[in-house]
Amino acid sequence: ARLDHTLLSSWQQHVLGTPEPPPFRRSPAFAKAGRERCGIGPETPALLDACLAESAADTGHPLGLTARAARTYLDICFFHPFDDGNARSAFLALVFVLAREGIALDSVGLLRRVTFEADAPKDPLTLVRYIDVHLVETRRGSDGRACSVAG
Repeated sequence: ARLDHTLLSSWQQHVLGTPEPPPFRRSPAFAKAGRERCGIGPETPALLDACLAESAADTGHPLGLTARAARTYLDICFFHPFDDGNARSAFLALVFVLAREGIALDSVGLLRRVTFEADAPKDPLTLVRYIDVHLVETRRGSDGRACSVAG
């Protein structure tokens, strides 16, 4: 399946229990108690969809699976497409990127307890490390040996 705002919106409808899929937000959004501002323009939804399209393995971009999953998560957090539930949407998208390539994590503890700041340059690397930790643990549990799929 193609990852885009339409798919995210269908997940949001289910998670939030709304009668219709929520639309892309129509005004600036503020996150982290107002410390982060996410602007909006006519091109914002298309820019998000273009970023989400790069989460697939066949786009010709040189990112490994772990980096693509982390970038997808961060793109959703930083575009902040919905009025509510963006962190949940980002997490679901991260899991989707992994599942699309046949990986189901055994646990997600580190991924669900961490927050990221838009202006913190080390946060993407931290997220990649956390995803890799979970991948290693999942692989260790499934075949008895550790291996890293960082990329």
